[in-house]
Amino acid sequence: MKAIIYCRVSTNKKAQESSLDRQESELVELAKKKQMDIIKIISEQASGYEIEREGILQLLELFSAKQASCLLIQDETRLGRGNTKIALYHQLKKLNISVFTHSTDGELQLSEADSMVLDIVSIVEEYQRKIHNMKIRRGMKRAVENGYQPEKNLSNHNQSPGRTRLDFPLEQVIQLRQNKLTFDEITTVLNGLGFNISKATVHRRYQEFKQLETDSNKE
Repeated sequence: MKAIIYCRVSTNKKAQESSLDRQESELVELAKKKQMDIIKIISEQASGYEIEREGILQLLELFSAKQASCLLIQDETRLGRGNTKIALYHQLKKLNISVFTHSTDGELQLSEADSMVLDIVSIVEEYQRKIHNMKIRRGMKRAVENGYQPEKNLSNHNQSPGRTRLDFPLEQVIQLRQNKLTFDEITTVLNGLGFNISKATVHRRYQEFKQLETDSNKE
C-alpha cells in the first residue's frame, strides 16, 4: 500500500519544528509497521482551520492522481479542525483514501457526530447532482423544442470527452440564443453534451462575438 505522511503544527514558532520532526518519525515507524510504501512526506506550519494549505493541496493532487491510497497523520486534529476537518474527511472519502493515525495505531475511526455530518453532506451532494442533471435535461428539451439539433450541429459529438472538447462551438451558443434560451440554459445544454464550460465563459464568448459583429457592421 502506498502512503502519504502529513505532519502539521499550527504556528511558525521555531520550537514547533521539533514537533514536526517527532510526527514524521512516528509516522515513518507506523508505515513500516503496516508495511506501507511512503511516496511523499509533507510537513507544514499552518492553522488547522485553514483549508487552503499548500500541503493539503499537494496531498489531494497526489491522491487524485492515484499515486497513493492512504494517508498517515499523528491524530485527527493534524488534518484539520472544525468545518475544515469535515470537508477534508469528505474529500478523502470520495477519493476512497484510508486514513491511519499514530494515536490509534490503526485506521481512523470517526466519531458518531462526524459520521452523521458526512452522511448528511453525501445526501445533499446526491440531491444537488440530481437537480443539476434535471436542469440539463430540461435545457436540452427546450433547445430541441426550439429547433436545436445537436446531432447535426456538433461535429465532434461522437468523440469521447477530452481536451479537444474544451473549446465549445460558439455557433451553437449563437443559435441557442436566437432560440431564446438563457445563458444558464445554454450552459446546461453544453455541459450535458460533454463540454465542461461555465456560464460566465459562455456569456463572455457570446459578448465577444456580438462586439465583433458590431465592429464589422461599422466598417
